[in-house]
Amino acid sequence: MAAEIITKEDLQVFKAELLQAIRDIIVSPATSQKKWVKSYEVRDMLGISPGTLQNMRVNGTIAYSKIGGLIFYDYDDILGLMEGRKKGNPNPRMF
Repeated sequence: MAAEIITKEDLQVFKAELLQAIRDIIVSPATSQKKWVKSYEVRDMLGISPGTLQNMRVNGTIAYSKIGGLIFYDYDDILGLMEGRKKGNPNPRMF
């Protein structure tokens, strides 16, 4: 069994590669957000109750798709709704 010597430069290269891999993992979920989210995720994002979410569906404030017993919401629509509620927006959509 041959012994292999690891130099300080080898460790620095390994550290740089490891840090880059960690950065890639941290950044990638933000860029690869899923298209559809479930009700509990929308409630968490908006900080609302199940009843408020149901009222938003009924009055047309939020679009949704129902498949079987599951309700899905378009992630981009939720972000748009949140953008509309920002302070300084001249015409926020109320919910």
